[in-house]
This record gives sequence, C-alpha cells and structure tokens, in this order.
Amino acid sequence: MSELHKFIFDGLPVRGAIVRLTDAWQEILQRRAGNHETGAYPEAVRALLGEMTAAGVLMQSNIKFNGALVFQVMGDGPVKLAVAEVQSDLSLRATASLVGDANLPLQGQLAPLASLVNVRGAGRCAVTLDPKDRKPGQQPYQGVVSLNDVNGGRFERLSDALQFYMLQSEQLDTVMVLAANDQVAAGLMVQRMPVKGEANLAAATESGDSENDALGLNEEYNRIATLASSLTQDELLTLDVDTILRRLFWEEKLLRFAPQADEQSPRFACTCSRERVAAMLTSLGKEEVDSIVAERGKIDVGCDFCGQQYGFDAVDAAQLFTEAGKQPPSSDVVQ
Repeated sequence: MSELHKFIFDGLPVRGAIVRLTDAWQEILQRRAGNHETGAYPEAVRALLGEMTAAGVLMQSNIKFNGALVFQVMGDGPVKLAVAEVQSDLSLRATASLVGDANLPLQGQLAPLASLVNVRGAGRCAVTLDPKDRKPGQQPYQGVVSLNDVNGGRFERLSDALQFYMLQSEQLDTVMVLAANDQVAAGLMVQRMPVKGEANLAAATESGDSENDALGLNEEYNRIATLASSLTQDELLTLDVDTILRRLFWEEKLLRFAPQADEQSPRFACTCSRERVAAMLTSLGKEEVDSIVAERGKIDVGCDFCGQQYGFDAVDAAQLFTEAGKQPPSSDVVQ
C-alpha cells in the first residue's frame, strides 16, 4: 500500500516528508504497458516519471491547497513532456510524451534528466497550482525555472532541478532524494521553515538571531540536510519508512504526524471523463469535428494518463452541437 509520512524536528525550523508509492505507481505503469498503441515506457522514462510522481506527492503534502498540483518537465530531448498530477486528496496520475529514442541507460538508479529532457539546454521545470473551484477571473499559479544551474550547466538529476526550483521560485532551502523502479517510486524531502511565526519553533526563536533565518545560513537545517542527503537510492527503494527515519535521524527529536481519520493514502485516480472529451471536441468547432468524422468515420480519443478510450460516431458528434448557443466560431478563428 502506498504511504506518506510527515514529520518535524522539535525546536528546529525543519520539516520533512517521506513517500513510498507501490500500488499507485504500479497501476500507472500497468495501464501504460496495457495500451496496445503505445506499449510500456522505456526504463529510463519509467524512472523519471516515478521520481516526478513521488516528488509531486511530497510537494502537495506541504501546502494547504484545494486543487491539483501539476509538476511538469519539458524540453528538447526524447521526452518532450512529462507530467505528474497530484490532487489535494493525494489521488495521482502521470504520463510522458516521447518524440525520440528514450532507451537510455540509467545513471546508477536515477533517470538521466539532461539526456532525456534537456539535451540542448532548453528544458524547463514547471509547478502549477490549479484551484479546484476557481473564482471568476482566477488563474492557476505557476512557477517555472530552467533545467540548468546558475552557471548554465544542465542538471543531471531531477532532485537537483527541484532543489533549484524551490530555492529560486519558493525561497525555500530544500533537500530531496528521489528514486524509482518498477515496484516503488519513493522520495524524501527536508525543508527549512521560516523561524519567525512558527509555534513549534520556540527553541529557535528564543535565540533572537535573525540571520539564522536566512537562506543557507541555518545551522540546524544544514545539519539535518546533510543527514538527509546521505540516504542512497537503494536504501530509499528497499527500506521501510521507520527504518529510514531511524537510521538517518536517530540522534534528533523527531515528531511524526499521526494520520487523521479522514486522510487518504496516495492512490491512482484519473479525472478524465466522456463529458470532458466532449467539451474538448466542442471547442474545436462543428466544422472541424465534422471533417474528422467524414475522414475517419468516427472520432477516437484516448486518455494519455489512464488509457481509457472514448469513441464518438457521426450521431454522437452531431449531438455535441445540437444545443442552442453551444456551437463555437468556425475552426479557422479558433486559437
């Protein structure tokens, strides 16, 4: 069973979370492998997507937000786009779009980010927060950073790119360890919290040292970060959560959050539906839809996330535009 555990260090401005995705991650892979049109992802792509999915759960777990966290990497490599989406209830899905040969060797147990996505340095990392119930005019929040470091060097590991994102976009010191294989996608994240305004940080605020709250300067966080960074990918994939936390932080006063009665575990779930596909087709316009039906006899749309197929024959297509006011302008002006 997939699991997420959150914790803090008593008296220190540090929080953390660890996730192990088993059944949820395996279902993502099985659905892709069962798609006769696409087949299974290459090994390196599976590793990248698993790392992204674990990272998405970790990021979603540390924000109070009712909606979807959408984590994307995109670039000029054989993986044109990879997406991991995690809802506030920890339901998740993930997919990748391939445009070239992605049968690349792993770097140890890690996906080669630069070779898969960022071949010529044009890659980007984006995190979008899309509210579940948007207010009129409300737009999703999105942070975007390059997949290159400040010196222009390409990040080889997804964890390094995410740590850079957290520092540049969110102003948070972060250590992240990620790993994935065909059975488990897992991650550990440790973050420095602002010293001021946190009720559980009484011991830290009593010192009155305002510089202790600056990025990179908190000694307590730096010590915990060093311990977290010592975790290997093999340990992350093979050891249970209790063993990992005990081995890393046995000298620290670790406080773990007990799961609430209404909390759910990470699990696979897709938000696609026939209604959403119908809305997408309607947005194309009647002229465009009719031309596709005339050419192919019907319209078949498959969900990239779960593999569900939706078919619309000529009668179905005509019904999309039978309601008054539902027909958009002709396709030559649709953007």
